[in-house]
Amino acid sequence: MNHTKYWLWLTMVFGVGSRRIWEAMRFFETAAEAYKELCSGTLNARLTPDEISNIKNTGLEKAEALIEEYSKKGICTAGCSDSEYPAKLRHILNPPAVIYYRGNISCLSGARTVTAVGARQASDYSIGAASRICGELAAKGVVIVSGFAVGIDITAHLAAASNNRPTVCVLGCGADVDYPKENIRHRELILQNGGVFISEFPPGTSPYPGNFPKRNRILAALGNAVIVFEAAIKSGSLITAGMAAEQGKDVFCLPPADIFSGRFAGNIAFLRDGAYPLYSSADVMDCFRIGGSNDMLNRSEMLSDISKFGVGELKYAPKKRTNSGKTKSKPEKTNTDKKIDIEKHTPSVPDGNAPAAGDAEPVSQKPVLEGFNSIQEKIIDLLKEENQLVDVISARLGMNADDVMLELMELELTGAVESLPGNIYKISDRL
Repeated sequence: MNHTKYWLWLTMVFGVGSRRIWEAMRFFETAAEAYKELCSGTLNARLTPDEISNIKNTGLEKAEALIEEYSKKGICTAGCSDSEYPAKLRHILNPPAVIYYRGNISCLSGARTVTAVGARQASDYSIGAASRICGELAAKGVVIVSGFAVGIDITAHLAAASNNRPTVCVLGCGADVDYPKENIRHRELILQNGGVFISEFPPGTSPYPGNFPKRNRILAALGNAVIVFEAAIKSGSLITAGMAAEQGKDVFCLPPADIFSGRFAGNIAFLRDGAYPLYSSADVMDCFRIGGSNDMLNRSEMLSDISKFGVGELKYAPKKRTNSGKTKSKPEKTNTDKKIDIEKHTPSVPDGNAPAAGDAEPVSQKPVLEGFNSIQEKIIDLLKEENQLVDVISARLGMNADDVMLELMELELTGAVESLPGNIYKISDRL
């Protein structure tokens, strides 16, 4: 079943980029199920008056008509569970429920990616470095991601396109909106070389200032690493780099041409905080080597492409594990049993019964399951209770979220757990 129309319907009810979509989706396996249950009117869900009104007044046929209308303009629509939806986006907090794109989105599938950010009014030094380094990375098969703005962004895109390589342009407006005017003449060159223009904003959306901070989380998510070529102390580039660092990505910064210049103050701040200095493309390529910082992340994303949201099952089936030789059957779910309090289950707030971050949950006295370490066993126990957000797991275990993500990646590689949209994990049916 194609669920795109259901994902689009959810954005029409809750709003583009709204976390409320994922607060609701925590209780449903699919967007189609969410649509059916929300429209039934039988759920005990705390919805706002506007949301209730949107549900009543937004028919699924409106979503279907919009998808067809966008298609006629050459713009494709992909929901979070669609195979063409980039796997890298599924593992962040509040991923776009729907993306709109023009071009070759498959260039992101299983690719090594680097997000390039920097000032619009960048110095010749930074422009030259961006052109050379991004060109070298593209020639080595790395897909360059940037925001299609003037300055560093378009320099990075053109460096890839001039090497006949694809590049990903993440927009803060509709994919059909000619913005910025200075860069429109480069669109065709990027598309001809296998590139793609991506936006979470519906076609026709103007480039409102508030769109760009939202856009930055997508820039951070799509890159396995981020390069800051030039940034002042308060800039969107640093927001993107900060988000990438929070996601456990490597951040590289071009050493400043002038340590006393305010235009490089952001670079200096990040370098002081532990970002890697960037001297050549080799510095970035090192993180993609086998065993490098991005090796496991890439493998996990490639598996995600072919698992629940892709075209087949995971290749690595886990061994059958039992607890004392007994198998517990799961009770069947019935719609009448559902009582949903969306406001109570927010992604950013742990369960009220959970211990505060830093207070480790008591360890149950039972044997460690074969093949898992003690932390992974505790994660499995939590997921057996119900699907869990990464933030909730880390809070209940009193662990850093980055450390929890590493354990979850290993569990996902073995097939023990599965990732769902919205940075949610569930126990595998095979376990």
